[in-house]
Amino acid sequence: MDTMAATPTPQEVGCIVDDFRLPGIDGEQHTLNSYMEGRKGAVVLFWSGVCAHCVRYDGFLNEFAARYPDLALIGIASRTAETPDHIRKTIAERKLDFPILLDAGSVIAKRWYTQQTPRVFLIDAKRTLLYRGAIDNFKYPGDPEHAAYLEAAIAEFLGGKPVSRKETASFGCAIYTVYYDIPLKL
Repeated sequence: MDTMAATPTPQEVGCIVDDFRLPGIDGEQHTLNSYMEGRKGAVVLFWSGVCAHCVRYDGFLNEFAARYPDLALIGIASRTAETPDHIRKTIAERKLDFPILLDAGSVIAKRWYTQQTPRVFLIDAKRTLLYRGAIDNFKYPGDPEHAAYLEAAIAEFLGGKPVSRKETASFGCAIYTVYYDIPLKL
């Protein structure tokens, strides 16, 4: 797999994040830059087909392109042991319509210091990191305590304002854990 940069660079909000090249479900190679062409920026989403936390955001993610046409949305499937066939089946069953790239060996997840799904990164057209973390505080939109972290960051960015909350803690399913390596029969 060609992932472009050989070694990860330190990642801080305000830095330029690395481009990458990964295969899509279609088998073709894609780069972050190619998705961002002609757009104001992108949201890079580390995603898993088996993560219960990711399932909760299917509707939001499927509506993303219509709500934010100036931003690309790129899903990256990095979770250990998820096969391309499993990802394809998940996409079909859940009728997902955003691009999902395959990160075999979790190379990009490691480079982007990501350990769980879902985790999002909002970047501008120059790949400057503006926000990273959780999509929201895992409360449903109708809940009075709901805090839509990503949407607030997007609104500020697209409105020409600095992103006020640049980072939140992520939560979700592990991309890699030693438990994935333990044989079923001990």
